[in-house]
Amino acid sequence: MNPVLVQVLRGSAIESFHRGAMAIVDADGAVHTALGDIDRPIFPRSAVKALQALPLVASGAADRFGLSDEALALACASHNGEPAHTATAAAVLAQAGLDDSALECGTHWPYHEASSRALARKRQGPSALHNNCSGKHAGFVCVGCLMALDAGREPAEFLRGYVKPEHPVMREISAALQSATGCDLANAPTGTDGCSIPTFGIPLRQLARGFARLASGQGLSPADATAAKRLRQAVARAPFMVAGSGRFDTKVMQHFGERVFCKVGAEGVYCAALPTRGLGVAIKVDDGNTARAAEVVMASVIEALAQRDDADAAVLRDLVRVPLTNWNGIEVGSVAPAEALSRLA
Repeated sequence: MNPVLVQVLRGSAIESFHRGAMAIVDADGAVHTALGDIDRPIFPRSAVKALQALPLVASGAADRFGLSDEALALACASHNGEPAHTATAAAVLAQAGLDDSALECGTHWPYHEASSRALARKRQGPSALHNNCSGKHAGFVCVGCLMALDAGREPAEFLRGYVKPEHPVMREISAALQSATGCDLANAPTGTDGCSIPTFGIPLRQLARGFARLASGQGLSPADATAAKRLRQAVARAPFMVAGSGRFDTKVMQHFGERVFCKVGAEGVYCAALPTRGLGVAIKVDDGNTARAAEVVMASVIEALAQRDDADAAVLRDLVRVPLTNWNGIEVGSVAPAEALSRLA
């Protein structure tokens, strides 16, 4: 059974707890920290968007279509659907000569409540641009456009069905994920992600190694190593694009810059690259709790491995131990790391 990673306290008593597993490894796969079962395949979901964005840069598509740091950060994002996010996704598509009808990620209302309310007040509904994965898919579209142009084909026709496992675009994306993690995806559990692309069951050990390679470039091809560095730098320069207002990833990377790249995934998954340590991190909370438990685990890792001064500590204070308040604003408890996380160093 996996250890308790996070406790929910009411007063000083434990009211609830969250079990999970975590791997922290280097680019060679040497284990720095292992908690729980790090060899069970899990679906990383959106946590691996930066690895899936490697072909966007390595193929030359980012340069061919003149993508900005904001656009590259959005390719790694699970964004809120705020106006800056949707405008950037639309601009990426326009630079490739397309519009949002090319996206096959589906449609949902913005995660950002004010943005959803603004659409409703205008009597407008959401489009595919508001999907939290629209930046990632816009990146896929750019990769596909480059493939089509190089083959002398019409891009819109070539792109049709790009989310399917057998499509050349998705084969390229999956190959990049396999190369970075070292996981044999042909023999991995498979499923379909929320945005309709394939998702693969990958052990935390190998996910963490993929993020260590993202952090250092070690173990990647020269083109992918260059792409990894460029993507990390883009996110550090435009952290709002990778999440948005009030979001953990944006808060952390606005402060830590290139010292930390972290990325949430659905169902209690979190991954991070720590370039100054040459380490990758992969977390899975067993009950799928992301907003509460997985963020506390990730904050604890960053506190132990990336914090270096009082300013860092101030940013992390309410992320490591999240105060819980009632409807009168009275603090009644907290969400806090359990003893298993106290041994991080």
